[in-house]
Amino acid sequence: MTRRYLVFLVPALVLLVGTPALLGRANVVRIIQTNAAGDNAHVIDPATNKVVGVIEGVEIVHGVTSAPDGTRIYLSNESLHTLDVVDAKTLKVTSRIHLSGRPNNVAVTKDGRKVYVGIAQAPGALDVIDTVALANVKTVPVEGSIHNVYVTPDGRFAVAGSIPASTISIVDTSTDTLVRKIKMSAGIRPMTFDWNPDGSTKHIYVQLSNFHGLAVVDFASGKEIRRIEHPPIPGEHAHTDGLQGAPAHGLGVSPDGRTLWSTSKVYSHAYVFSLPDLKPLGTVFAGQHPEWVTFTPDSRFVYIGAAGDNMTFAIDVRTLKEVARIPVGQVPKRVATAVLQMD
Repeated sequence: MTRRYLVFLVPALVLLVGTPALLGRANVVRIIQTNAAGDNAHVIDPATNKVVGVIEGVEIVHGVTSAPDGTRIYLSNESLHTLDVVDAKTLKVTSRIHLSGRPNNVAVTKDGRKVYVGIAQAPGALDVIDTVALANVKTVPVEGSIHNVYVTPDGRFAVAGSIPASTISIVDTSTDTLVRKIKMSAGIRPMTFDWNPDGSTKHIYVQLSNFHGLAVVDFASGKEIRRIEHPPIPGEHAHTDGLQGAPAHGLGVSPDGRTLWSTSKVYSHAYVFSLPDLKPLGTVFAGQHPEWVTFTPDSRFVYIGAAGDNMTFAIDVRTLKEVARIPVGQVPKRVATAVLQMD
């Protein structure tokens, strides 16, 4: 059966918009799986759950995002300290933009004109990449070295997390200046967001170093309002090796805003909650050391990189059932959804 996908904003995961630039063009949904211990990234077709392309020559890929108009994929290259620009049709690297230090994750603005790159090398920063000029135009000082960066659902802020500083830095995307900081009790790992009826950011959901679960932060006040610890799963052996200080290291809110997914490297499962009430809906096996999550734009399926299995798991969001295991590269971690322009 052919699956049909709507193109709209995927909040906090992949900022994809059905802009006029997309109209009249052939566009396809793709899942981009990076491989942390390899020199490539795999491109998955969610209609078939098959690998349909490989982006080669990007050593130690960390972050991935894509242009809203479907023409490019952006990958942060830890080996060369560059943001690598990939043509969506050919899957070839066309440009490498030098950064101020070793990069971690990346995020694109809603209009596609800027990419923010988190600089993990001390003292830490956000590099601002002009995607028209293909140039690094500004380095924004923030609090601590940066592991992950996101653009909020309304596009107004870039939100960056530091592990050593245990701080969330919030940058105004209109001025590219740091406007406030939120101090947490431990290092900042993956984050995701939900939103108010007017589209503004409601909560930050954040995973913390050495905590098996997630914290809920009110975005407006910056106050932590709740903490959820993931319980043991009956019959599952707890894994304690190779956690790298991150027993939970993958978060995502589905595009329809109805579910929150949090991965556990301890129990090899994803924990699923309803929104906005955060009621537990169940768990689903997601491979050894499951990492990041991303959704198809219609919220029907979620994809999770299983770093310990060298596979990407495809899971039905409604039934919480696995639908495919897709072999990819070495140590797959960050994964993203892209709507790419194809002829």
